[in-house]
Amino acid sequence: QVQLVESGGGLVQAGGSLRLSCAASGRTFSNYGMGWFCQAPGKAREFVAAVSRSGANTRYEDSVKGRFTISRDNAKNTVYLQMNSLKPEDTAVYYCAASRLQLIVITTSYDYWGQGTQVTVSS
Repeated sequence: QVQLVESGGGLVQAGGSLRLSCAASGRTFSNYGMGWFCQAPGKAREFVAAVSRSGANTRYEDSVKGRFTISRDNAKNTVYLQMNSLKPEDTAVYYCAASRLQLIVITTSYDYWGQGTQVTVSS
């Protein structure tokens, strides 16, 4: 089992920044590819970004490229999502997830999920 706990969400004005963190415990963190997903009210959960086990490789959804950065610190068992130039359409609950695979965009390939953290961007 891997337990994931997100933090860092909140209310921010358009153009602002937030840094989400996801702390992992349980099995060896560096054995898992990590991803961030978001879910807005009435919509399906969507891929945002993913990072490989070592942190050397990343993958992003097109709408966040150049604005969001995913990274991980395996010594701290933590994955981050730096969110810059936020837009109202980024408003959603953000979830981190762990997968035995790497750089995967589909939710069903992730084995463990956090409880989510709310991000609200005002215009």
